[in-house]
Amino acid sequence: IAGFYPGVDTETYLALTSEPSPEMGQWTYDFSDPDGPQMGTVALPGMTSVYETEDPVAIIADHVEFNVQLPPTITDRVDLVVLCDRARTHFSERKFLVMELEESPGVITIGAFESKGQMPENTKILGQVTLVQIPWLPSMQKKTSGFAEEDQLY
Repeated sequence: IAGFYPGVDTETYLALTSEPSPEMGQWTYDFSDPDGPQMGTVALPGMTSVYETEDPVAIIADHVEFNVQLPPTITDRVDLVVLCDRARTHFSERKFLVMELEESPGVITIGAFESKGQMPENTKILGQVTLVQIPWLPSMQKKTSGFAEEDQLY
């Protein structure tokens, strides 16, 4: 985990090491070195988008910073896990890019653009966002209707 966005520095984002993906459908484990530096690790679902992320790094961001709409009953800020692929350093339309902007050197910025012409000049693309994971929250639980046939989760 590179840190909490905004405020993740470019050096940390680029310096983190990542483990190779396991074979599709298999687990991978991380047994931290108790004598080494303790870096954050996060578990993600075994989805194709996660598997195809070549050089992953995770960032934590709150839903307000990413403009993620949650149910109106959720009034507190919610932390999201943002998975980025540092191997994807090319422009893609309507994809969230991890960038270092000329006006904010040393700090990453995440944003999306309809065309390359909209991107600020001298922007360095450091990766692309491949997944934004929203945690399950109690307010997301299905409401009961009173009918057993409808209330059972199949």
